[in-house]
Amino acid sequence: MQRREFLKGSAALGMAAAMPPAWVARIASPGGAGSTLEAPAKGPIPIAFLLSEGAVLIDFAGPWEVFQDVMVPSRGTSMEDQMPFQLYTVSADTKPIRISGGLRIVPDYAFADAPAPKVIVIPAQKGSPEHEAWVRTAAKSADVTMSVCTGAFLLARTGLLSGKSATTHHSAYKSLALQFPDVGVKRGVRFVDEGSVASAGGLSSGMDLALHVVERYFGREVATETAYQLEYQGPGWLNPASNAVYLQTRKADGKTHCPVCDMEVDPATAPKSVFKGKTYFFCSDEDKKAFDSAPEKALEP
Repeated sequence: MQRREFLKGSAALGMAAAMPPAWVARIASPGGAGSTLEAPAKGPIPIAFLLSEGAVLIDFAGPWEVFQDVMVPSRGTSMEDQMPFQLYTVSADTKPIRISGGLRIVPDYAFADAPAPKVIVIPAQKGSPEHEAWVRTAAKSADVTMSVCTGAFLLARTGLLSGKSATTHHSAYKSLALQFPDVGVKRGVRFVDEGSVASAGGLSSGMDLALHVVERYFGREVATETAYQLEYQGPGWLNPASNAVYLQTRKADGKTHCPVCDMEVDPATAPKSVFKGKTYFFCSDEDKKAFDSAPEKALEP
């Protein structure tokens, strides 16, 4: 049985019957950027999950599960009204895509015929100029355009993060800062909410940002009940700073780490550069290129 069908069964009906009126009260999140979003009284809130080759499964599967499990009984008597988010995948066309681990996904829509989304979810992926162009257009009428993990790079390429703050996977903080100097990269946070655009840290952080978006639409109690249904006890959606472990780069431990992504590398085979008489080793040619473009900035704490 599909998860959504399960929620439409006796367990979901039991939750609705037991729900006190205060449960559906909407409250604004702290701060102007996280202010309340206007949800329609009835009808779906379309959410587009942007996909291309190499998309990382948990980056979009986590938020997908969050949004699909939301229930707001006060919106009506039908499950279609009570479960407000309409989820779909979208890409340049509907040809099958190979994502992380080799999983095969067939997008629901091509860009040409996709419904206009109110929320756009951008996981880590290869992407293309066509994907970026679609995001620029679709974001104009969306409530929130959110990236997860290194999906922040695709979002940054659209220009929508220019002059704003953002986060990404901890191994990509420096790369994002080097490639997009007009983006204020925030370390050690589960997500950054800039109102119409938002970004999550790596992988599982996408669930926290999705719960935060649910809260912006329907309030703290609805988001809390959704997390409870998911058996998700992580505090990140309530306290973005709970990712503080990633504020610091790794200490010297006798191993060699890439100065850009902080991943361990093998000096015998890794690309390298010499700067001010010291040799640095990199996990990829791309990180070496980023370092060589601005070595002093790359070496900043």
